[in-house]
Amino acid sequence: MADHVDIDKHVRTYMIVFGSLLVLTVLTVAVAYLDLPVWGAVAVALFIAAVKGSLVACYFMHLISEKKFIYLSLALTIFFFIGLLLLPILTDMDQITNL
Repeated sequence: MADHVDIDKHVRTYMIVFGSLLVLTVLTVAVAYLDLPVWGAVAVALFIAAVKGSLVACYFMHLISEKKFIYLSLALTIFFFIGLLLLPILTDMDQITNL
């Protein structure tokens, strides 16, 4: 049977992560109201989204206590994701240089 103190520790951790996600969501909305250039607003929003995604992956998906293979799979996924994001930029740059 699980110890009551151990369960309270996990619940406290989940509540802190949940509170952090709420604060980061409010921060994302606040950034939308700032007078930033589009690229700056998108960069800040993506950074906040990456922090929120890592909190969800680490704590709610329990990846914080996984083995190295999980981290390797995650790194490979991030590598390909960044490559897919850069692909339209690279093709657009190619069209500009061919004009």
